[in-house]
Amino acid sequence: MKSIYFIIGLLAFLGACNGPSTENKPSEETVTMETMKEKDIHSYSNPSQVVVKHLDWVAEVNFDSTSIEATAILTIDNLEATENLVLDINGLSIASVVLDGKEAATFTLGEHNEIFGQSLTIPINPETKLVSIKYTTDPNAQALQWLNPSQTAGKEQPFLFTQSQSILARSWIPLQDSPGVRFTYNAKVQVPSNLLAVMSASNPQQKNNTGLYEFEMKQPIPSYLMALSVGDIVFREIGERSGVYAEPSVVDKAAYEFEDLESMIAAAEALYGPYAWDRYDIIVLPPSFPFGGMENPRLTFATPTILAGDKSLVSLVAHELAHSWSGNLVTNATWNDFWLNEGFTVYFEHRIMESVYGRDYSEMLASLALQDLKSEIHEMEENGQSEDTKLKLNLEGRSSDDGMTAIAYDKGYMFLRYLEEQVGRERFDVFLKNYFTSNAFSVMDTETFLTILDKDLFESNGIERPAALYEEWVYGVGLPEGSPEPTSNRFEEVEKQLGKWQEKALLSDLEVDAWTTHEWLHFLRSLPENLTLEQMAALDAAFGFTNSGNSEITMAWMLHVIANGYTPGYEKLETFLIETGRRKFLTPLYKAMLEKEDGKTMANAIYSKARPNYHFVATNTMDALLNYTSK
Repeated sequence: MKSIYFIIGLLAFLGACNGPSTENKPSEETVTMETMKEKDIHSYSNPSQVVVKHLDWVAEVNFDSTSIEATAILTIDNLEATENLVLDINGLSIASVVLDGKEAATFTLGEHNEIFGQSLTIPINPETKLVSIKYTTDPNAQALQWLNPSQTAGKEQPFLFTQSQSILARSWIPLQDSPGVRFTYNAKVQVPSNLLAVMSASNPQQKNNTGLYEFEMKQPIPSYLMALSVGDIVFREIGERSGVYAEPSVVDKAAYEFEDLESMIAAAEALYGPYAWDRYDIIVLPPSFPFGGMENPRLTFATPTILAGDKSLVSLVAHELAHSWSGNLVTNATWNDFWLNEGFTVYFEHRIMESVYGRDYSEMLASLALQDLKSEIHEMEENGQSEDTKLKLNLEGRSSDDGMTAIAYDKGYMFLRYLEEQVGRERFDVFLKNYFTSNAFSVMDTETFLTILDKDLFESNGIERPAALYEEWVYGVGLPEGSPEPTSNRFEEVEKQLGKWQEKALLSDLEVDAWTTHEWLHFLRSLPENLTLEQMAALDAAFGFTNSGNSEITMAWMLHVIANGYTPGYEKLETFLIETGRRKFLTPLYKAMLEKEDGKTMANAIYSKARPNYHFVATNTMDALLNYTSK
């Protein structure tokens, strides 16, 4: 039975739906489609003809049926007086469609595609302003992960979170599911009265006694930034405009870990202009969250694996904060241009970390990023995927998820760092600040960006652009010669200590007391590939790698555990893979097992236990890797 509060709220909400509010909206919102030069190959929608400008969403979250029953009311702008509005859906059960609150409309569902879902085509009139769609999500909706109490930190209440990037928003809301379409939204969400709901919008900071929550996102966002989380969640303030949400048993630890958040925001604003989203809060989700973080505006979703206890993994927070400019403010027009989101964000992340923690610290991060990039390029070349090492991608007929590799992140970063080194930091900072300000709340494709780069960086500073710059960096494979080489004095010291051990010094004699996570990662990555069981045992006894509570160190050590058949680490390996859903950790560990003679059996045995704890984003990758088929 529906809550009486939900019914009353629904009636009031529908009666007020006369289009999007204009209060406090960005004063110079760019018309989205003006910057799009190509159709989004990952969307069925037709935003060049009719575009969604605002969403009013009324929903009830049902944990018993693991579904959301909702009404999405879309305010549209029929740019070309077209006869049809085409939306993206995946697994939604459409009950009815109504135009302008009174006229029932027929609708047509396109053929279902395993990757892209299907189209929802709705006949409209040139005068149509509102399209209301009543629907229910599928219990297996790809964006939604429903957790039972045992899968949470508190073990007492269920939990729900969404992951819309890249094209999964269509599995819980009928939208033009393309990064090239921006819209504002309001929402009313009914949840069980003992739980709290939060979204990528203005958020409550404590539970009420009805379970009915209202939200507003007054800045226009793309669909992949739609986000919802429901659970036994509490809030802790960090600063005047920042705070953290988490389960009660986690929130204090998280608040300590993120206590430098206000310093990061100040550093970011000093670099590239005012923060445009009012508040910056973080929610720490249960461990099945498939990413390190997700930059949902106003509310970053974060994995608990970054709670190391010493703030050594907060570069992830700097990364998600940086997305408030690169990605959220200026957004890649299509997923072929993904590097425009992530390359800029990694560059910005490192600049924030340098500002808050110093150049030595940020250079460690940059050195690790370069290691990851070179490893990814080598693996892709070996697998015949050299074309995917270009910054500008061609994902025609493929999942947009295929482009979410270290190329977009770290090659994109290296390109921007290369530009900084060529023209000087002062000039490059002026260029970037103007780029974010001039293109705020709009979308960007690669070709338009390169035109801006020519005009506002090279020409305006009287600098001649190297003739082959774009062919080598943007449209070329691999890592160009002469790319930046980060240098870290702290890593040189790590190598010195490793050398002492290799020259027969005792592990207890190594000077490691001041090392952070990053020094330990460099140490573990620099160890010989083949170690004897005696060496493994000695390292473990000296430094406690198997029992480490640091997820990054655990992952790096487990690669040695697998490679060298170190059986004392097998129990921790299995536990780590069952309890951690972060794809960054899962992929290399399962791959490492598959490379061993008896590793496939081990990998499949662990995966059969772990898979129920993983989000679709993770299972989609792991199923393909392990050739898994449900029985």
